[in-house]
This record gives sequence, structure tokens and C-alpha cells, in this order.
Amino acid sequence: MKRIGITGKSGFIGMHLSNNICLHKDKYELIEFEDSYFQNEEQLKSFVKQCDVIVHLAALNRHSEPNEILKTNIRLVEQLIEALETTNSKPHIIFSSSTQEERENAYGSSKKKGRELFESWAERNNSKFTGLIIPNVFGPFGVPFHNSFISTFAYQLTHNQEPKIEIDAEVGLIYVGELVKQILSVIEKDGKIERLYETSRYKVSDILKLMESYKLDYLDKAVIPEIDTNFKRNLFNTFRSYIDLNDHFPFYYKLNSDERGTFVETMKLHTGGQVSYSTTKLGITRGNHFHTRKIERFAVIKGEATIKMRKINTKEIFKFKLNGDDPSFVDMPIWFTHNITNTGNSELITMFWTNEFYDEKDSDTFFEKVEE
Repeated sequence: MKRIGITGKSGFIGMHLSNNICLHKDKYELIEFEDSYFQNEEQLKSFVKQCDVIVHLAALNRHSEPNEILKTNIRLVEQLIEALETTNSKPHIIFSSSTQEERENAYGSSKKKGRELFESWAERNNSKFTGLIIPNVFGPFGVPFHNSFISTFAYQLTHNQEPKIEIDAEVGLIYVGELVKQILSVIEKDGKIERLYETSRYKVSDILKLMESYKLDYLDKAVIPEIDTNFKRNLFNTFRSYIDLNDHFPFYYKLNSDERGTFVETMKLHTGGQVSYSTTKLGITRGNHFHTRKIERFAVIKGEATIKMRKINTKEIFKFKLNGDDPSFVDMPIWFTHNITNTGNSELITMFWTNEFYDEKDSDTFFEKVEE
């Protein structure tokens, strides 16, 4: 059991890393960290003493005074080193640097200097150190106008704003889930500097075109877009993480009715996957699990149901009522635990679609109750 501490745990990468670590409770224990520990010497020393691995993510990357970025980020590294040396602690330090090291700006300079300080500490103390030089990271739940232009575009498109391209450059990208896998791999081995290469490379305008198609197809027409590469799946999951769930769901189907009855187009796809259905008896609840990559749709076609969902590590519960007399669907965001309950007076019939076949060896299904 490795005890892992993450500075900057509440940030974009830190949140995804800590969430994934918590999926492997048989291998890892996550040591609590708060940003306030940097203002309390004793708490910082207590933190480092508990850790077998420390992933140092905490950093200032935006400020009106560039010199403040440089001073703050170097100070955080120096405080950690002081706590390590004072307590004679020798955990494996993993430091997140950036390809901006190659640029002459305050953030890149602070990252390069921080990496060099940790390298010196590791050599003096015969300890493990890995410096990760990371390209542009994108993924769900990043802060718009802060973490990534992709986060900004996704927020703007889902909130009826008009994105603007400042510089139409070709950008190397890594999805936050792929980055987390690489960090977990580093935790399992020794290493020094590791340059993490982008897994995708696109022009900004090409990414915007894809995301605009998601708005047109998915938001306006409820059509699942083409997801024929991992990048497109990851970009789509990022896009839909910015949708206002209460405003968008449930999405009601168009009923095509005549003297013969009613015909309903339940799912329109530009991609493959698997369609299934379930029957649910009165009062029974299904689900109470979440996915980290799967795209999933629940469509109620008979009976009454309540769908509840909650983003893990948060308390807000989203609740949607669906009725087969007025057919509708709700799509499940990744990292949201969800369930469906038969709340009617008859059997519930629900259709399900997911973008990939079920694989019991890699089900991407993690159980957690929506309501404790």
C-alpha cells in the first residue's frame, strides 16, 4: 500500500489524479492535503512524514505581476524541501513541470527552477525524484478562461456565447485521463526527467469546428456525434461536462402519432456502441455507479422513473422525472454516480445506449451510492 500525497489536490489535474487514486483503494492510500498547509509549518511537516510519494502540483500560473508567479512557485518548492529535510523524510517526489520551460516566461522559469531544486534535494538525500515535463492538458471540469482554451470553448458553446480564436496555432495536447495514467505509471517505478509527449496535435480552428458540431448535433438535435477516435471521445466528454444539466435534461422526444399509434426515434448516432433495455419492478432502484469514459443514455419508454445523479466528491444531487407517456432521456456525464428508480404504478421499461460494448474485464463501472 503506497501512501500518496498531492499538493494542489483541489486543482484541475489534482482533482482527476485524486479521483483515480481513490478507485484503487487496494493499492493506494490518499493522504489528506490542504493548501493552507503551506501557511502552517507543522502541518506541512506532518504531511510529508506520512507520504511514500508526493505529487507536487500546487502552483500559481496566472497573476498580473509575472514576478509574483516566479516567487510563489519557487517558494512552494523550497517550503516542501525544508519540511522534507527537517523531518528527514525521503518520499518519491513527482513534480509537474511544463513545456513552457522552453519559453522565457515567469511560469516556465519557475517550473524549471523548481525542478532543479528538487533534483538537488534528491541527490543530496539519495532519494527518488521524477520531473514531468507536461504538454497542454485538457479534460472535463477545467476552469474556463483559465485551464485550457478547450475548457473556454466548451463553456462558451454550451452557454450560448461566441468563441473567438486569438491565434490559430497547432497545439500538442494530452487528455487529463491519459496524463493521470502516466503519473500512476511513474509512481510504480523510478525515474528522473520524463517528457510526456502529446497524444494529439490539432489546429485550434479544427478543434473549434469539432466542438461546434457537438453543439449543433448534440445540444440542438440530441444526436450522438461520431466518436471514432479516443481524442474525439475525450473532447466530447469534455464538451458535455459544461452543460447545465438542469436546463438541458430531461430531453423530450418528438412523438410521431397517427391512428395507428406513436413512433418515437429514441437514439440517433453518428457512432456505434451498444443498445439494451431493462424492465424494473415497482420501487426498485438500478445503478448507483459511475463511469470515467463511457457515454451513456437512459431513455424511459414505459412507466415513470426518477433519475438521480451526483458528481463524485460533491453533495449536490440532480433529480429528473421521466414518464413513458411523454418519452424523454437523460445522458450520464462521466464521474457522476447515477441511478434510476421506478416511481410509478407499473413496470418500468428503459432503453440504454453506451458508446462501447460491455467488457467485464474493463467495465469502467465503479459503484458509489448517489445518496448515502
